[in-house]
Amino acid sequence: GIKWMSSMEVKLEDTKDKKPTADKLERLRREKINRFRNQHRINVQGTDLPDPIATFDQLQKEYKVHPKIMENIQAAGFHVPTPIQMQAIPTMLHGRELLASAPTGSGKTLAFCIPLLTHLKQPRNKGFRALIISPTRELASQTHRELVKLAEGTGFRIHMIHKAADAAKKFGPKSSKKF
Repeated sequence: GIKWMSSMEVKLEDTKDKKPTADKLERLRREKINRFRNQHRINVQGTDLPDPIATFDQLQKEYKVHPKIMENIQAAGFHVPTPIQMQAIPTMLHGRELLASAPTGSGKTLAFCIPLLTHLKQPRNKGFRALIISPTRELASQTHRELVKLAEGTGFRIHMIHKAADAAKKFGPKSSKKF
C-alpha cells in the first residue's frame, strides 16, 4: 500500500536513519577542542597538534606519566593546569618542538619540567642526561627548585651549576672531559 506522511515526519525519519559519519564526528571533536582553546585563551599554530589537557589526571591516563611525579604535582598544590600547561605539556610529550609565550607566573617551568622527566623515564648512571640553560641565576634557581620538588622520590639527581670551576669541584676535575 501507500504510506502517507507529512513533511515533518519525513525530516524526522531521515535524521533517524543517518548515523554520524567519521568526518562529522572528527569535525565536532575539532570544534569542541577549538572552543576549549578559545575559552582558555590558548592560541596555537602548526599542524597535527595534540589536544590540550583539562586536568593533570589525563597525564597519567593518556601519557603514562610516572605515578610519583603525579603525586608530587598534587603535593605541590597544582590541581588544575594553567593554559600554557594545558597545551605545552601534551605537545612536548608528543616529541614536538615548541616555542611558547606566557606571562610571568603562568606555569611555564612546570610545563617543560613534566615532559622532561617523563622522557627521561628513570634515573641512570650515565652522567648528565638533560641540560636547561637559563639566562639569569634567579630563573635557574627557580627551575632547580621546581625540578627538585617534581622529581622527589623518583631517584633523579637535579643539579645547578653556576660556574665551570664549581662544576669541577662538585663533579671532579675530569668532568669537563667526561661530559
